[in-house]
Amino acid sequence: MHFTSWTFAAFLPLVLLLHYAGRSAVWQVSILTIASFIFYGWNAPWLTLLLVASTTVNAEAARRLMEPDPAPGRRRLVLILALVFNLGALGLFKYGKLLGKLLLPQELWAQWGHWITDIPLPIGISFYTFQGISLVVDVYRAGSKGVVGLSFPHSPRETVAFHGRVWFFKAFFPQLIAGPIVKAGEFFYQIGAKRFQDVDWDTAIKRLIAGLFLKMVVADNLMEATSALRYPLFTVLPKVNLVALLYGYSFAIFADFCGYSMIAMGLAKLFGYELPINFNYPYLSRSITEFWRRWHLSLSSWLREYLYIPLGGNRKGEARTYVNLFLVMFLGGLWHGVAWSFAVWGTAHGILLALERLVGRHRGGAEPSERWGLWAFLQVAFTFTLVSSLWLLFKLTDFQHVIEYARCLVRNPMGAHPQALYAIGVFSIPVVFHHVWGASTIGRERLKARLGFSVWGRLTALVYALMLFATIVNNGAPGDFVYFQF
Repeated sequence: MHFTSWTFAAFLPLVLLLHYAGRSAVWQVSILTIASFIFYGWNAPWLTLLLVASTTVNAEAARRLMEPDPAPGRRRLVLILALVFNLGALGLFKYGKLLGKLLLPQELWAQWGHWITDIPLPIGISFYTFQGISLVVDVYRAGSKGVVGLSFPHSPRETVAFHGRVWFFKAFFPQLIAGPIVKAGEFFYQIGAKRFQDVDWDTAIKRLIAGLFLKMVVADNLMEATSALRYPLFTVLPKVNLVALLYGYSFAIFADFCGYSMIAMGLAKLFGYELPINFNYPYLSRSITEFWRRWHLSLSSWLREYLYIPLGGNRKGEARTYVNLFLVMFLGGLWHGVAWSFAVWGTAHGILLALERLVGRHRGGAEPSERWGLWAFLQVAFTFTLVSSLWLLFKLTDFQHVIEYARCLVRNPMGAHPQALYAIGVFSIPVVFHHVWGASTIGRERLKARLGFSVWGRLTALVYALMLFATIVNNGAPGDFVYFQF
């Protein structure tokens, strides 16, 4: 079921009605958990079997890790087994084909390759697997005291409630398929009875409108406008159009994923829950390091907390730090897709992060100034071009096609096809405006003070009304969210 489908438009009010029909936390959590499994298995019911298995294993592992005074060796064994299960399931369903080709002898691949190739990729498996890892690792670190909102059960009834909370955490439908990746410590403390009158309707509706606008108007139209960014269509285009396709696709990826995250945050808000912010104006970044402090924040935070720091982070010398950066970004790239192009994408980001750290160390590690000027603008433009160029590996997963695109940039004529440029330009404007808005915090506050609260409120309402109107009358060809494939 998709957030932008008519089926979901009927599903959401029904779930809201049932959720607030009861006032107890048990009722509300049960309704949302059942609704989440219906949402996940709507188009492919078999998918729920893997989610059930993942949830059951992680819930039981978490319970055992919280047992009072367990033997240290036993706790470590439970953690290892839980991690093996999570990573094994992810490896089998997502990377089976890649690992099979890499590890199996040719004769075995010839015999079993067709079976491995036919293994389906369950939607959202990367996201809820990372949540499971977050749960068991956080509980292992916390010991018997558990995490806030999840404590060791001492009776059969408490055990059922314990499992129910974990099932809710893993399956909560706003973030189930494409994040944000919610860590255990960010969610369990929020579980409790919610009241309809306490819902922050203003924030929830604004997030929903903005998210739907970014997805249905900006991303879907840009995806259609940049559809020529595939081989061999781009080979006959002039240079100006080639550059516009690259930037347009970069804007489309942002609008698509940021739009999904905003919809997820708005939906969670309707039920009384807060999901973490996933994007902080990433195309304002003046370096790749800053980009990863602004882009897909929940993944960046997860990789830092559960991979980079356990590997030693920057605590074991400069050489080890660079290796850790490279390894984390390489694995982060593979997380994004089952193709070597994604690994190259992650590796390139890792190398750039290491180079920036090296240069920053020699310069004293100074942070970029918050002031804006020509130099800051040039830094942003350069970083955006670098990031957009690497997004090409998402679109053209065949390296030969990437090389051919680079050749076309050099050899193709300088002319332009105005109609295609117009479409890309028009639907890129909201993304540009969004980032200009983010860069003008001081000016925005001054304008707000000058206009007054009431005038500012009416202007804001007008902007959201225009976005809603555009979503209704000018949405693009419906398409899956880009991050569904991850």
